Amino acid sequence: MNVEFQLVDLEIPVTLDGQRLDAALAQLMPEHSRTRIKAWIEAGEVLVGRGKTACKPRDLVETGTRVQVRQVMVARAPDVQPERIPVQLAYEDRDVWVIEKPVGLVVHPGAGNSQHTLQNALLGMDEKLAVLPRAGLIHRLDKDTSGLLMVARTPEAYTSLSRQLLARTVSREYRAVCVGVMTAGGTVDEPIGRHRSDRLRMTVRQDGKPAITHYRVLERYRGHTYLSVKLDTGRTHQIRLHLSHVHYPIVGDPVYGRRKTQPRGASPELIDMLRDFKRQALHAGALGFDHPRSGQRVTLTSAVPKDFAELLAVLRRDHAVEA
Repeated sequence: MNVEFQLVDLEIPVTLDGQRLDAALAQLMPEHSRTRIKAWIEAGEVLVGRGKTACKPRDLVETGTRVQVRQVMVARAPDVQPERIPVQLAYEDRDVWVIEKPVGLVVHPGAGNSQHTLQNALLGMDEKLAVLPRAGLIHRLDKDTSGLLMVARTPEAYTSLSRQLLARTVSREYRAVCVGVMTAGGTVDEPIGRHRSDRLRMTVRQDGKPAITHYRVLERYRGHTYLSVKLDTGRTHQIRLHLSHVHYPIVGDPVYGRRKTQPRGASPELIDMLRDFKRQALHAGALGFDHPRSGQRVTLTSAVPKDFAELLAVLRRDHAVEA
């Protein structure tokens, strides 16, 4: 990602004497929102006075004070090009898109994978997103996880949604089918870090980042459980790793799952379904956030995709036979 900086030197006029720093800068730089300016201040991109000291949004300014603002201008990585890739929108307005990500679509370009990603698709839908980090993507889903993803369409929306995610006021609920029959829901509170020997995996480790996952039982079957899962944090592979850690890995998970997932006495239909289900049975089914312009709460839901729905149907039929 190419990042450019523009330094702006300002002087506080007499008309703004005694005002908060963020309010004064919002009047001196009307092309930027107060929310965006506040984010710059909190990120240390605003220096005040001759000694150029760090400051806070609520600091009061005096006439004649010199202020230096280091504007962060993010440009699109040169190898991420717009592509015409069909994308379904669950929500859209001038500030925000919410994407219905299908199974198999990579979200961000990576090493040797600069094409055919959701980021390429977003740039194909609106090239103005090139000025935003990752074309406005606020969070991510694994390639084979489906469901709802937020995209900011303006710098102000990006700042607002990113801060909500950091403050944990964005609500995210997932649907998952795990191996094993749970007796009750619960919470996994275990730190997550990169695996020491396999860099493609995550692992529970005490020097990792805090990670909290809540789960509750929706349905039980002969040898599986259908879950609702909520996150307090959003670490890489968090749900997949945490459920595996408590010995209930997600069906079809190629990294954290089990090879043998069929219960004793399973029907031929269920055996075939489990054998052919080659990806983790995980879907981002609900999303909630405060709209960056209006402040009103936006809540969205998404139905599980066809293969996931078929898995549930087969599990229910198999369980009915047992009962």
